[in-house]
Amino acid sequence: MSDASPPPPLRLEGVARHYRTEAGDLPVLTAADLTLQAGEIVALVAPSGTGKSTLLHLAGLLERPDAGEVHVAGRAAGTLSDDARTAIRRDTIGFVYQFHHLLPEFTAEENVLLARLAAGAPRSVAKARARELLASFGLNGRESHRPGQLSGGEQQRVAIARALANEPRILLADEPTGNLDVATSDRVFSELLDAVRNRGVAALIATHNPSLAARMDRVVTLSEGRVVAA
Repeated sequence: MSDASPPPPLRLEGVARHYRTEAGDLPVLTAADLTLQAGEIVALVAPSGTGKSTLLHLAGLLERPDAGEVHVAGRAAGTLSDDARTAIRRDTIGFVYQFHHLLPEFTAEENVLLARLAAGAPRSVAKARARELLASFGLNGRESHRPGQLSGGEQQRVAIARALANEPRILLADEPTGNLDVATSDRVFSELLDAVRNRGVAALIATHNPSLAARMDRVVTLSEGRVVAA
């Protein structure tokens, strides 16, 4: 029997990304390395414009790096087809953004179960999963409400539930409570941390809030296009 441990859910190896502008190439990331272990919650704290969103987009396979490699569960994603990358995003990665991006014409339950349906689950299974997740975020009785009928905190709870619908191994979040008031932000963030820890998910969470960052397992920042300990 092999004693080799499983590969980490996410590993960025020397990833670089630049953008073409009228003034020429703009390097954002030059050689960024980052590994997330299962069950680890990492805070990404860096000033605006230093590449936080770019790093998250690369980690989530929304963009391809100009150099380096992104490994998801040990699988190098750089040479995969767009369809294969989409399948990995759907099955392995959950996303939470500052703004919930819920579909306004659908109920809270439908917003969550649609993610499960897209992964090929039967509707009965998707519905049961959606109800379980919404209940875990204290949204019993709110399943049939549309986003416009929910408070900001409730909307973000639905968005987090949607991100967890397909039982991802990785959660990427960009200022997930940045649009909420302080009290609601603290409460929703606590629920997010509990949900991630209870499921053993590897999480990378970008935040400007040092008190929220301090509640995570470690904090990293970006300096000269690289990931460094904060």
